[in-house]
Amino acid sequence: MGMVLDGAAQQTTGAGGSGMMILVIYIIFFVAMIYFLFVRPSKKQQAQQQELMNKIKPGDSVMTTSGFYGTVIGMEDDTVIVEFGNNKNCRIPMHKKAIADVESADAVYEEAEDKSEESTEETKAGKKK
Repeated sequence: MGMVLDGAAQQTTGAGGSGMMILVIYIIFFVAMIYFLFVRPSKKQQAQQQELMNKIKPGDSVMTTSGFYGTVIGMEDDTVIVEFGNNKNCRIPMHKKAIADVESADAVYEEAEDKSEESTEETKAGKKK
């Protein structure tokens, strides 16, 4: 009878060890899931935001985090001076992190040129008919 009890004790110890291994695997799985769902996308977004901040230059059209559109007219370290609307007296210094989106001045001019070329082609096509 002593042998039967010893064998039962060994079986529960073995089952407890595999149960512990499954628990460790679950913990590793959940830590990896949290990393890929939360930490990694956050780091990627921070890198994109930093890239956006680095490419700001005077003349760029920007949208602030509060939804205002303006034009960058000056820069100092982390401060950007933005001119809002057609009123030349509305110049507000703000932190670079308050800028949500940037449209470079070069892109605005290229887009305007593309639209003007399209409209001239349409008018030429319309005159031929």
